[in-house]
Amino acid sequence: MSTLRPAQTTEKTAVDTLFTKIINREIPAKIIYEDDQVLAFHDIAPQAPVHFLVIPKKPVRTLNDLTEDDKALAGHILFTAQRLALELGCEEGFRVVMNCNEMGGQTVYHIHMHVLGQRQMNWPPG
Repeated sequence: MSTLRPAQTTEKTAVDTLFTKIINREIPAKIIYEDDQVLAFHDIAPQAPVHFLVIPKKPVRTLNDLTEDDKALAGHILFTAQRLALELGCEEGFRVVMNCNEMGGQTVYHIHMHVLGQRQMNWPPG
């Protein structure tokens, strides 16, 4: 039997975040990809020669808030990140990062995947 449980509901939502405003074109971003489920754009403060984010259009606050119904969306986010990394010249390798909650380093409460490439990555990341 799985130990996975549905996420607890929270008072905060991902409805009014910086990323929602980017999705709604209320603030500018250097968008590199968009489809009906996700949006990808360059990071405003890149930490590598290639640094972009992939976000779902559906507002999901944290990784803990994903449900069984979101499995296909989560896979689509990862596949989009991989495809764009290769298109942007990261064939030799890249890093994928998702932070969850404050202790995990999350600062925008709308799930997002960072993709960094075209430089040597180190471990541990920090």
